[in-house]
Amino acid sequence: MCNGNYVETRPIKGTIFRGKSLDEDKKNRHILLNSQKDNAELAMIVDLLRNDLGKISCPGSVQVREFKRLEPYNNVYHLIAIVDGLLETSVTPIDAIKAIFPGGSITGCPKIRSMEIISEIEQETRGIYTGSIFFHSYGRYFDSNIAIRTLLIKGNQMTFRVGGGIVYDSVPENEYNETIYKGQSILQSLGIDYRRFLG
Repeated sequence: MCNGNYVETRPIKGTIFRGKSLDEDKKNRHILLNSQKDNAELAMIVDLLRNDLGKISCPGSVQVREFKRLEPYNNVYHLIAIVDGLLETSVTPIDAIKAIFPGGSITGCPKIRSMEIISEIEQETRGIYTGSIFFHSYGRYFDSNIAIRTLLIKGNQMTFRVGGGIVYDSVPENEYNETIYKGQSILQSLGIDYRRFLG
């Protein structure tokens, strides 16, 4: 997000489902806040985004405003951070998006090599998934997001994609479950029981 010379990014790293009871909800918050894997991923992405913003911001202006915030959503919790800075006056909002795109929370680190590996491994293109939707209004106001949990309707077919970050110490079952939590809310918003799709 850019507003005048102020620029801000809010990476998301870490997801856990909301509990079915107050006790389970509290337990899951504790698990996510204390997860070494999720905290390490968030720290890695914050560092990457500090570097990306540093290329286009006034020297010394980039800061981590908030390192670890637990954000509640309808069916999941996310860990987020807030990194901001002041753009150099010659930098346009479009220059800013070019400097940080694609989002580090999607690519991981190192960004270029990660994208090369993804391109080698994945069998089909992602379409809009993990791309960006943005708007640029009069002046220097600009806002964007990463297109996750985005429903695409083409003809009579609806599709969406979900995923998770794979790192050295990932537990495959946990990564799979994370994709279920993420897709569950989309299906529920359409009145579809997500359990129909589980093997």
